[in-house]
Amino acid sequence: MRTLADRIDERSAEIARRVSDQNGMPIFMSTAAEAHVPSQILRYYADLICTEATEELRGSSSGGNTLVRRVPVGVVAAVAPWNFPNIISALKYAPALAAGCTVVLKPSPETVLDAILLGEAAQQAGMPPGVFNILFGGREAGARLVSHPGVDKVSFTGSTATGRQIGAVCGELLRPVTLELGGKSAAIILDDADLDLQRIARQLATALFANNGQTCFLTSRVLAPHGRYDEVVDVIAALAESIKVGDSLDPATQVGPLVSRRQRDRVEGYIAKGLAEGARLVVGGGRPARRDAGWFVEPTVFADVDNSHTIAREEIFGPIVTITPYSDDDDAVRIANDSEYGLAATIWTESAERGTNMAKRVSVGTVGINDYIADFHSPTSMVKASGLGVKFGPESLLSYQRFQSVYL
Repeated sequence: MRTLADRIDERSAEIARRVSDQNGMPIFMSTAAEAHVPSQILRYYADLICTEATEELRGSSSGGNTLVRRVPVGVVAAVAPWNFPNIISALKYAPALAAGCTVVLKPSPETVLDAILLGEAAQQAGMPPGVFNILFGGREAGARLVSHPGVDKVSFTGSTATGRQIGAVCGELLRPVTLELGGKSAAIILDDADLDLQRIARQLATALFANNGQTCFLTSRVLAPHGRYDEVVDVIAALAESIKVGDSLDPATQVGPLVSRRQRDRVEGYIAKGLAEGARLVVGGGRPARRDAGWFVEPTVFADVDNSHTIAREEIFGPIVTITPYSDDDDAVRIANDSEYGLAATIWTESAERGTNMAKRVSVGTVGINDYIADFHSPTSMVKASGLGVKFGPESLLSYQRFQSVYL
């Protein structure tokens, strides 16, 4: 695994370029994340398995001893999405390999060129034949893999609709499954929040617009206190207008094109729904000028959004932010939790204690205070329609193992 990490690092620049060329991720982000984080994840789980005990001798109720073993679950079908193809793939195959499982990774059809580099790296790392396999294909290949009788566990990241289908198949087969699905996460801006863009522009842009809005954990459903509502709208509008839209391979680009025409059509459909349902368009809403080539959508901000509006309920997966007013902290928590999803949240406040107390009341797997930086050392659970199971940390390693007790 450590050698594989080294071989991936040798290809980091080309991995970043291929990812940005395929899914529109700005090159500054693919360089920082997609190119370098997968090798960090591999080394983390390689180190972890060297320190984790896989056998434990316990005293038994009968007066004897029991050998409790943690053994590999078996063959893992890992189905990855196109938005963060390398990081999310690594979060599947790294703990699975560390646990002693074999892996069949199916990348998304939208991002296969970077997966070819991963395959080359695995070969050069000396991975034994059959241990780490990459299967290219579309929906039919994914469905066949998920239901294959030789598979012992499925790990899927993608839409909630597809996740429900996979969950149904695995339930029928009594096959363990981890599902990381959609999100419609809330950013709760408290009345004491620092809204100076000179200080928080990077953090706010990451939480609201990262990867062109094509990110499941984005907290793009902004909740603003009545007393500072107009200020919040003005600040987020100014942020959206300041974002540089351009070629994904340009280092200065902050928002690039969406992954496909179909995705742009989908996002534009949500903009039309927002207008039809009475939300106020503050910024954006169209295609950027002089960007005829590529599937571009302007960073868009809707204000006066009721939490019942479609754009506040459904995952858009584009650079669209909604702003909804609330009356007090209890009302903010109520609105934040009034969602079928439970993936993430952010809370913006000058008080760490107040932010932590609010975080404990929000029904999500992860919460960022004044920023959102995922930590793969610490676990997060997928909540409600955002999925099943756990990712990150030692807990993810455990999900690729099963227990066996030997009574001595």
